[in-house]
Amino acid sequence: MSKSNIDYCVESVMTTNIITIKDCALILDVLNFFKKYHYNTLPIIDSKNEFVGVINEDIILQCILIGSVPSATLDLSSSIARYMGDNAESIMDAHPITISKDISIKEAANLMIKHSISPIYVVEDKKLVGVVSKRDIINKVYTKESQEE
Repeated sequence: MSKSNIDYCVESVMTTNIITIKDCALILDVLNFFKKYHYNTLPIIDSKNEFVGVINEDIILQCILIGSVPSATLDLSSSIARYMGDNAESIMDAHPITISKDISIKEAANLMIKHSISPIYVVEDKKLVGVVSKRDIINKVYTKESQEE
C-alpha cells in the first residue's frame, strides 16, 4: 500500500534556510527586514537562538495605523502596548502555533486552515528548525500526483 500524498511528514516539505530576527532588534530593523525579504511573517529568536515569537503584517499594520483605525475594530490594550514598544519582543506574538517535523502534511494543513495561518513554524527543543507554508503543501501534493499519473 503506497503512502498517501498528505501522509508525508512535514520534514519532507519544510524550508530549513530560515531568515530570523533577534527579539532585541529595533522596530525599524523589523520594518527593514519586511521590506528586504518580502515575507508576510518574521520569526523571532532570543539570545539562546530559541524561537520566541512571530511578527506578521497584521501586527505591523496595527502599529502603523493605531491612530487612524476606529478603536472598535482593535483590541486596544494590545494595540497600544505594541504601539508603545520599541523592539521586536514588544510587538511580537509570543504564542504562535508550532508543530514538530514528524507530523503529517495533512495535520499541518488542518492546523493552517483551522487557525487561518500560513506559514506554520516547525520547532524542536525550542529551536526553529523549519517553516511550512500552504504553498509548500500544495506543491508537494501536486508534484506527487503528477508523478503517479
